[in-house]
Amino acid sequence: MFDETDFRAKPGNKLNLTKVSTDYTAGYGSKEEAQQRIEKNIERMARIQDILYAQDKYAVLIIIQAMDAAGKDGVIKHVMSGLNPQGTMVHSFKVPSPEELDHDYLWRYNKALPERGRIGIFNRSYYEDVLVVRVHNLVEKQQRLPAEFINGDIWKQRLEDIRNFERYLHGNGMVIMKFYLHVSKQEQKQRLLARLDEPDKNWKFNSGDLQERQHWEQYREYYEEAIEATDKDYAPWYIIPADKKWFARLAISEIIADNLESLKLEYPQLGEEQLKMLSVYRDQLLDD
Repeated sequence: MFDETDFRAKPGNKLNLTKVSTDYTAGYGSKEEAQQRIEKNIERMARIQDILYAQDKYAVLIIIQAMDAAGKDGVIKHVMSGLNPQGTMVHSFKVPSPEELDHDYLWRYNKALPERGRIGIFNRSYYEDVLVVRVHNLVEKQQRLPAEFINGDIWKQRLEDIRNFERYLHGNGMVIMKFYLHVSKQEQKQRLLARLDEPDKNWKFNSGDLQERQHWEQYREYYEEAIEATDKDYAPWYIIPADKKWFARLAISEIIADNLESLKLEYPQLGEEQLKMLSVYRDQLLDD
């Protein structure tokens, strides 16, 4: 077994992802064994989501980041399958639109945040603006910033922005959980080959994934910097071994369920007068 501390980034310590296992399974021997636990965790999440929605005080934001083919979509499909769609919102952020580029870089993420009582899932997030934007120098090529704001401190400033943004959200009742699906370069290669070789996966293949793969070391370095700078108790990062998809789904489901349970949510309690009126309303229905 395991708990969330097994996967927490260590605040204050230098992060080296090359020394973090991508193939750890915490003693679980098979996908079938893990699936039984995943189903229990889905039941736990669904039960707590109902109370979260009724209480209408907290909002939950789940961020999933990863290299290409690490399994983000599969996590959302298999782990969140038991949640009530009425209280769940999934946003997958692609290349920004012209309208989005006419705003600050956090704008499109800010307007997609979940309301109180709801769970929001970001498939990629504002972290892309210190990852892919940095790798491909899109601040100059795409984001239209005035020249005086484009300098060597911009990435440090953006990480500070994100840290402050998440602290602000936390102070307004947002529960934040951030997951980095940690897949090996060799496993990514096998998954991309499968998309080429298996007809039912051909549609998943994107030639751009091969181009991004050429920047593997850069992405790793920038992920390390981003996780180090923004791993806080109010917005923790979890580095999830993802070479085995079934274990990544198990670990994420366990962490989410545990964090939701730790809130100790309760259904709203009716006042004395409201309770008295229930019998009146009951009699009205019976007499109808």
